[in-house]
Amino acid sequence: MAKTPKQAAKTTDTPQRNIRTFCIIAHIDHGKSTLADRLMEATGLLGERDKAAQYLDRMDIEKERGITIKAQAVRMPYTLDGETYELNLIDTPGHVDFGYEVSRSLAACEGALLVVDAAQGVEAQTLANVYMALDADLEIIPVINKIDLPSADPERVKQDIEETVGLEADDALLVSAKTGKGIPELLEAIVTLIPPPEGDQQGPLRALITDSWWDAYKGVISIIRVFQGTIRPGDSIRMVATDTVYDVIDVGAFAPEITSLPSIAAGHVGYLIANVKEVSDSKVGDTVVFAAEQEPEALPGFQEVLPMVFAGVFPTDNAQYPDLRDALGKLSLNDASLTWEPESSTALGFGFRLGFLGLLHMEIVQERLEREYNLDIITTAPSVKYRVFQADGTSVIIDNPAKMPDPGGFDYIEEPMITGRIQVPEGHLGPIMKLCQDRRGVQKDLSYMTSSRVQVTYELPLAEVVFGFYDQLKSISRGYASLDYDTAGYQRADLVRLDLLVNGERVDALSLITHRANSFFRGRDLCIKMKEEIPQQQFEVAIQAAIGSKIIARTNVKALRKNVLAKCYGGDISRKRKLLEKQKRGKRRLKAVGNVEIPQGAFHAILKLE
Repeated sequence: MAKTPKQAAKTTDTPQRNIRTFCIIAHIDHGKSTLADRLMEATGLLGERDKAAQYLDRMDIEKERGITIKAQAVRMPYTLDGETYELNLIDTPGHVDFGYEVSRSLAACEGALLVVDAAQGVEAQTLANVYMALDADLEIIPVINKIDLPSADPERVKQDIEETVGLEADDALLVSAKTGKGIPELLEAIVTLIPPPEGDQQGPLRALITDSWWDAYKGVISIIRVFQGTIRPGDSIRMVATDTVYDVIDVGAFAPEITSLPSIAAGHVGYLIANVKEVSDSKVGDTVVFAAEQEPEALPGFQEVLPMVFAGVFPTDNAQYPDLRDALGKLSLNDASLTWEPESSTALGFGFRLGFLGLLHMEIVQERLEREYNLDIITTAPSVKYRVFQADGTSVIIDNPAKMPDPGGFDYIEEPMITGRIQVPEGHLGPIMKLCQDRRGVQKDLSYMTSSRVQVTYELPLAEVVFGFYDQLKSISRGYASLDYDTAGYQRADLVRLDLLVNGERVDALSLITHRANSFFRGRDLCIKMKEEIPQQQFEVAIQAAIGSKIIARTNVKALRKNVLAKCYGGDISRKRKLLEKQKRGKRRLKAVGNVEIPQGAFHAILKLE
């Protein structure tokens, strides 16, 4: 429920020494969003009428999947020993595909709550997030959550944190975000242990844009962390990266809903509305300064995100191409890790090549385009970036398999590699190692995190991880394995382009790049999958897999057959043969001019190849 203007004015008068800005970081499903709910309830921000599970997960897709996709900021009032504090909480995602959201949140904070499941202990993404927080020089408070579970073992988890993470865990806070146990002690620790922000509130304005999104009524709304100065409605500001000038219309905070304030000063986190109409003018990581300041020094922004997975997105109706372009512009404002550029396909027409951080990221973007922008789209199979070396020594980067030269048209090719760290219970180690070896992985390390939990490190081709690796990893380990990975450069490999031919015509959107040793099995399985997906026509449809001009697999979709003998009641057999021959001639003519429509499911069939 929004605060009244009087309450809002009081909130903004909080002295800088009484401000605490922190985020919650953890592995997926360790209880970050539920903990945020309890903190908001304990500070009186959420009343009985406002309560909802995972309140800060505002998108429908977040609620349905039970995961956090977008980091969310909220301002909470808190009183300790008669003194009022302002707590700025940032809830972050846990999945590896949304690690970029976490890095942006850390840049706006002085401290972090490291939440660890009391039953599962430290997992792969826990470590990844801790290292990001340490790099950002944040004060880290260990919090052991879910102590109400029958399988909870806080003492073992404390030891796990000390041995694996390297943090002192004797004083780790024991809480249950489900029941609310330990929440008052946690709030007190936030005030006591996390330092207040620094920055001159009277100095020249320096504010960092940590997130932006498009609002149909207000234009671009940006989340900012003010590091220096004070910003008020009516101020004239400049975006340093784009050198565009705007007049501020409104500033405020989320408490927990959007709440206008008279000003936002150094140390505060809030929102900014400045009548920005072009989505490209409010870039995440940009610095906001006063327009009158000459040659301002920008704040350190965010590292440019490098997409790892690429896929083509095409409208099913070509008339929707401008709508898709506008939707991607607005969506990429809200999701800075999404990249896109125009692309055309012989099979699908005009569309865009999108870059994602992973397969879950790709699924989420596709679903948001369909839900939030009412688009009907076709998404091609994902690919990664390959480095192709020509005979003259020059190289080109390709992210679309259809652009790979035919065999003999290049010298050699390199594929991107990752260093994957998999944490798994000891009993599941054997099948996990076999899975990695089947995916052309090379083992680099194996170490025991605890007496029963192992971390195994493999160097794997990124392309092998893209196709179903994560699902198989979870299936083999019954959900107990966790994966975190870093890029590990490029490595030379014997790769070929596998094409799919439908009635002799290459479908460029269904081409894929695979290792030569696996090409026959991939081609055979792809033909079988396509036979299931492509509907029967009035003529027989030939489905072939080819490497260059060499066909390596084939199957046929049988033709639909009308019963042309239905009107023949007895009579000479030659009359029936004449009708069947006439039907055959008609089908041959249909086949010569026939155009096979390929459904959306066919483009996703590649993901199901084992």
